[in-house]
Amino acid sequence: MNARRLKEILSRAKAKRILVIGDLMLDEFVWGKVGRISPEAPVPVVEVTGESFYPGGAANVARNLREFVRGVAVVGMIGADRGGRQLRKLLAEQKIDTADTVEDPDFPTIVKTRIIARNQQIVRVDREQLRSPSPAQVTRIAGNVRGHLAQTDAIIFEDYGKGFLSAELVRQICNEALKSGKIVSSDPNPLHPIDWKNVTAVKPNRNEAFLAAGLPWSDPVDPPAKDKPLLEAGDILLKKWKTKLLLITLGEQGMMLFERGKKPHHIPTKARQVFDVSGAGDTAIALFTLALCCQATPSEAAEIANHGSAVVVGKLGTATVTRAELIASFENDSLV
Repeated sequence: MNARRLKEILSRAKAKRILVIGDLMLDEFVWGKVGRISPEAPVPVVEVTGESFYPGGAANVARNLREFVRGVAVVGMIGADRGGRQLRKLLAEQKIDTADTVEDPDFPTIVKTRIIARNQQIVRVDREQLRSPSPAQVTRIAGNVRGHLAQTDAIIFEDYGKGFLSAELVRQICNEALKSGKIVSSDPNPLHPIDWKNVTAVKPNRNEAFLAAGLPWSDPVDPPAKDKPLLEAGDILLKKWKTKLLLITLGEQGMMLFERGKKPHHIPTKARQVFDVSGAGDTAIALFTLALCCQATPSEAAEIANHGSAVVVGKLGTATVTRAELIASFENDSLV
């Protein structure tokens, strides 16, 4: 696919409205420098030079979409605490709709703190409490989503395994969305089993795919088209979930697209430099779903997701890809 075809697909994006449902997080980055080892323990002492905050988890999927579309909404759970207020403020600044996000005073907002020195992550500190919505909250959330379906083009379920996506919540929303002919995609967590049957697309990474397929881990084979365990995992998951499309991300090997009735299609990575893989999966599911909304073929959508992820891993922090950066990636690829 060339840059002209990409622009044609993206020209349809602004009018789309996409809803992201899943685990909301606040990503905190503490930036600093290391000049010595602590006298208290054999660990580096990081002298802090700055801090930055970004929407994380499902909120980062919404943030990636906001670079391309006007209408983005996110549904999840936050606490009535400083992290929750900060996350809601960040999303409001980017004009991401949080009206249906649940604020629970008994729930601490999930915060992931990464300490970075010399462009390397030293340690990550997670503050989280795993909890699912109450039955009353599930009913209210599902009802709110149904009320917006007519104005929604696609729904993305982003499951980080933190508990928000209960099986009942997914079932209620999926049934109504699929009946309405909406595109429904998911970024699953195999340790949090949910029935993804009949959705439009599912996007696990390689490890998640093997776990969900019930297969033992095996090392990647090059080229991936000859990786028999990977191909077996893809075949099992297509049948298990009865999904139309399965996109398995393969890190430095790119992505493998599985589609009913067709041979698996490998998309080689476009990443030239890898500084930080934080959020690359969020970019992939966001752009893959958006491209499908904009009448891209499945292979075109996978290629767009692959280019977007390549741009993001070349940045530090929970990053997004802009429209200009995505187009430039395709243009540069054509010159190679």
